[in-house]
Amino acid sequence: MSLHQRPHQKPLGADSLPVSTTLANAAPSRPLPLLTLPYLFSLLALLLLLALLFPWGPPRHSALASPWRSYTLQDAAAFAAASGNGTIILAAVSGPYLPFLSNWLISVRRAGRANQVLVIAEDYETLERINAAWPGHAVLVPPAPDAQAAHKFGSQGFFNFTSRRPRHLLQILELGYSVMYNDVDMVWLADPFPYLVGNHEVYFMDDMSEVKPLNHSHALPPPGKKGRPYICSCMIFLQPTEGAKLLMRKWIEELKEQPWSRKAKSNDQPAFNWALLKTTGQVDVYLLPQSAFPTGGLYFKNKTWVKETKGKHVIIHNNYITGFEKKIKRFRDHKLWLVDEHSDESPLGKI
Repeated sequence: MSLHQRPHQKPLGADSLPVSTTLANAAPSRPLPLLTLPYLFSLLALLLLLALLFPWGPPRHSALASPWRSYTLQDAAAFAAASGNGTIILAAVSGPYLPFLSNWLISVRRAGRANQVLVIAEDYETLERINAAWPGHAVLVPPAPDAQAAHKFGSQGFFNFTSRRPRHLLQILELGYSVMYNDVDMVWLADPFPYLVGNHEVYFMDDMSEVKPLNHSHALPPPGKKGRPYICSCMIFLQPTEGAKLLMRKWIEELKEQPWSRKAKSNDQPAFNWALLKTTGQVDVYLLPQSAFPTGGLYFKNKTWVKETKGKHVIIHNNYITGFEKKIKRFRDHKLWLVDEHSDESPLGKI
């Protein structure tokens, strides 16, 4: 920083320092040694030095303040896959979803799979918070989207948040790992991995609430009224094969062709279904049994079906409803909001 000189002005000498009129009349003028220019310049230099060493305002976390800022997806994937023989369980959250993440984690931990979990944190505060409680299980893939806008369904922030999903999945597949993706408004009632029968490339669940026969087909369902199937992008299992990678690339392409606008408030699921339809015959897919993986529109709204299929349910998805409080209430009504009484079972502790 340079100091600007004032032209045509000489430094004040000790004899020329101003004094008040009262003092001038009361006593002869005397120099005040502390108000000399050298002293003032020294004081200013000291203040500048202190400002550099101790910036004013609340402390900020710099990129170098935390090792998690430089923690890469490659590092995090290797960490999670080491506990699951090369298989990762993936979730993605921003700050408002932390209670749902904790609830989901309790159920995953009860199934003995928590160590395989990798969380994509969509903001730095969430990254730090998860890794502070559960080191190594969260990573942020830059750039971070707007965390405050990402939680409202139908918003552009929500689209920006969910449209990153196929890229995360493709990156993990390119690293050579199998990956199961889950939305965090889900609860596991049992371990889903025994239901991944055969050696297919991609496994998924139906998003329709119409009851299927117990022995329904495991092929991709036919297109519906909108010309595409109705598969849920909330729960997907992928093998690191060329077919699965092709599907992820096609999903990314479809998202680019269906950008969010106020008129067409897109989300990632239609694009996923178009990708499934357009890669038919190129990817070996498997529809999981409805009795084990029901959509929320069936499980929470058809009591008769729930009784008839009791003991068969594996993962419950709290969809067909929007709003945090409504989802939490419905989970509570069905005794699936585990964090109320079992927060000690969550790797994150009490949120």
